[in-house]
Amino acid sequence: MVPTLEIGGVERVFANLANGLHQCGAEVDLVVGRAGGDMGMILEKDIPIFDLESEHMLRSVPRLAKYLRAREPEAMVAAMTHCSAAAVIARSIARKKTKIVATEHNTMSRVVANTSGLKYRLMPLWSRWALSSADAIVAVSSGVADDLSAQTGILRKRVRVIYNPVITEALHLAAAATVEHPWFQAGEPPVILAVGRLEKQKDFPMLVRAFRLIRNRRPARLMILGEGQDRDRIEHVVYDAGLSEDVALPGLEHNPYRFMNRAAVFACSSQWEGFGVALVEALSLGAPVVSTDCMYGPAEILSDGKFGTLVPVGDHEAMAQALLNTLDNPVHTDSSAHLEQFAVRSVASMYLSVVNN
Repeated sequence: MVPTLEIGGVERVFANLANGLHQCGAEVDLVVGRAGGDMGMILEKDIPIFDLESEHMLRSVPRLAKYLRAREPEAMVAAMTHCSAAAVIARSIARKKTKIVATEHNTMSRVVANTSGLKYRLMPLWSRWALSSADAIVAVSSGVADDLSAQTGILRKRVRVIYNPVITEALHLAAAATVEHPWFQAGEPPVILAVGRLEKQKDFPMLVRAFRLIRNRRPARLMILGEGQDRDRIEHVVYDAGLSEDVALPGLEHNPYRFMNRAAVFACSSQWEGFGVALVEALSLGAPVVSTDCMYGPAEILSDGKFGTLVPVGDHEAMAQALLNTLDNPVHTDSSAHLEQFAVRSVASMYLSVVNN
């Protein structure tokens, strides 16, 4: 169960997970707060979508209870805490024995610290109730699991770590698609690529400041794929730095993989992460990676720097130097064995073991 199927990391994860479970032989429904959105396009055609007709998951509880009574699923995997809370309440109303597998995808302490509103200030309290009522709790990284336990008081041993299902055959097929953008044609300067929602968490202004130092040293370009409420602030930083000709913000991209496949380096500038789906995608396509060593995810994904460069959070000078080093001396380390733990079928098998225990 996921709130929407709009373009986003969690949404893509759940579409991939549904496909993976289906490929493993499970009968799968995808329950969505509000249907529609481009992530629905990557679902296998015989996976039904059940529309709860509201992105506000607690308002969807009556429809969710009706779904549980009608379909009687053995288990429901819920994306994020508010979905888990809705699932627990709906199960009680429906009086069914459906197993609830709650999944946590972000760093709760940072979400609470960086989001206003009473709901978020009280998040550790109501999360403790919702997650304690679930049959199993899954975190997408060890760091998220540790943070969740510290915030809610739920015993760490109750939280299982299963990395996100990211790597699919479709990803590599999509990466082979053509790119007509003039920056990716032969003879052009190298392109540094970043992908993500334009919001505070991703700290793209820091990346732009780093790129200014790079641009003072050598020809290069920066492209940031994504959309969000931080667009105006990023554009102002670009303009003030005099980089309008060398920084592009094209907006949402349905196939970012074709750009990852051709980027000189992939950059992650986040202040915090729960996992870092785009990092795994870039690694799987062979792009050199530079990331902030933020809580949590990148260090786990990159094996503490074995498969990419880690720099301090918010340090645009360190980011610039790491990107310059990578542009000048790209290193391609074989990460195929390491990446197997992010393959969709591997992750789906782990979820099935949770459900069956």
